[in-house]
Amino acid sequence: MAWALLAIGLVLLVEGLLWALAPRLVEEMLAALRTLPPETRRLVGLGAAALGLALVWAAWGLGALTLS
Repeated sequence: MAWALLAIGLVLLVEGLLWALAPRLVEEMLAALRTLPPETRRLVGLGAAALGLALVWAAWGLGALTLS
C-alpha cells in the first residue's frame, strides 16, 4: 500500500510542477499529441509505461525499494 501511495504522490508532484511551471508548454504538447494518430499515441503510451517499469525494476535491483 505504501508503494501505491508513493507512486501516486510522485505522479501528482511531477504533473503539478509541470502545470505550475510551464502551463503553455503543456498545452502545446497536448495540441501536438492531438495531431498524432491514435495508434501512434498508443505506442508512445506503451513506451512510456515500459520505460517506467524499467526504472522501477532498476531501482528495486539497486536496493532503493524493498517489499515491506
